Amino acid sequence: MGADGDMRSGAGRLGGSSRLDGVRVLVVDDAPYVLQVVRDILTEDGAQVTTVSSAEEALLALQWGRPDVLLSDLAMPGKGGYWLIQQVRALPPARGGVTPAAAFTALTGPEHCASVLRAGFQLHVEKPVGLDALIGAVALLANGSARSRSNGSTIQEVDSPDS
Repeated sequence: MGADGDMRSGAGRLGGSSRLDGVRVLVVDDAPYVLQVVRDILTEDGAQVTTVSSAEEALLALQWGRPDVLLSDLAMPGKGGYWLIQQVRALPPARGGVTPAAAFTALTGPEHCASVLRAGFQLHVEKPVGLDALIGAVALLANGSARSRSNGSTIQEVDSPDS
């Protein structure tokens, strides 16, 4: 996520539009530094990013701002990401109930991935995540998850190899 990532992202923008131009992303994490880094990465690639530090704030922000993608940590003080996705999926579609979502978490392994997908997330994105993998996950959700949900399939998990 250093200078190479910044140069690649900038070079991509000079050559044309980025993958995230205009995509509205809601990022939920209780760690301020994670929120800042993710905001910087996604904004540099053209996304419009809203950050909040709790699941409760995220639920309100999701209904108010109607993001294209939800990126949520799982383990947060109080109510966490599992509670959030349960609340989101209970909403009617017009209020954000079908918002494409990724669990952005340090919880790794196949059992966590399966649990995340069963809970209602479309992707399990492991922290730490590489620059390209993070942008790719958001782009995948923004561009393909509505189509995947309508036919009952799930989008594949995005691993986090460093770029």
